[in-house]
Amino acid sequence: MTHPIDMTIQPEVTGFFDEATNTISYIVRDPNSTACAVVDSVMDIDYAAGRITYAHADEIIAHIRAEGLTLEWLIETHVHADHLSAAPYIQDKLGGKIGTGENIMIVQDTFGKIFNEGTEFQRDGSQFDALFTEGSTYQIGGMTAFTLHTPGHTPACMVHVIGDAAFVGDTLFMPDGGSARADFPGGDAGELYDSIQKVLSLPDDMRLFMCHDYGPNGRDIAWETTVGDEKAHNIHVGGGKTREEFIAFRTERDKQLAMPKLIIPALQVNMRAGEVPTDDNGNPMLKVPVNGL
Repeated sequence: MTHPIDMTIQPEVTGFFDEATNTISYIVRDPNSTACAVVDSVMDIDYAAGRITYAHADEIIAHIRAEGLTLEWLIETHVHADHLSAAPYIQDKLGGKIGTGENIMIVQDTFGKIFNEGTEFQRDGSQFDALFTEGSTYQIGGMTAFTLHTPGHTPACMVHVIGDAAFVGDTLFMPDGGSARADFPGGDAGELYDSIQKVLSLPDDMRLFMCHDYGPNGRDIAWETTVGDEKAHNIHVGGGKTREEFIAFRTERDKQLAMPKLIIPALQVNMRAGEVPTDDNGNPMLKVPVNGL
């Protein structure tokens, strides 16, 4: 399939770093109109207190209003396990459509069982306004965005290519950060390698924007690199590392990783497009499956 890559379109990209979860959210603006999209927004949670707040999302909303922008899309690159999406909160304030990968249905089915969700929990992706597949396109003003299906971290991971910029979710980290884990239910190290190769087949000067950065070796937080830099220098897949080498390394590395601190609330909220589940009385309520993950 040929994708509508147009490197002459250069969206304005503004990153917002969330220190609590090491997540970067983005406002992606069409340079020729007021249209914009938000990628991977964050809702704040004090998990110990069971308290949800919106300072990070409010910062994004304030920027969009101050710049006089029109929000057309709220993109979720995948069902995040380390932060909660603020997409419905932002949508309520500014409008726009919430979109994610079609394989959200697989994720909903998997975690619907783990969290013992009842039949009222729809496992058909209907919580989202749009479900993307390989090569889906959508408009942000005059810009045509398209999606690449990049499973491996989760079955529903998508990379969103908008002009000369690609938003890679957790498929890749900065060159000195490597790649995402592949040991969550539905993850697969071999699939992740193949997905990374798909991203690295984009033009060398394509800008790549990360969903996370942890400042390895004490460097400052960073979130933008290029396909060429990743191909040459990525510590997990760069320099021509083979699929077999990657699978062996990734499998061994994942055995040593702890579960993300927010995985239990994050999965319940994010598989619902950012809505907090409720109990039988309509009160917001999260479950903790014991030995389920």
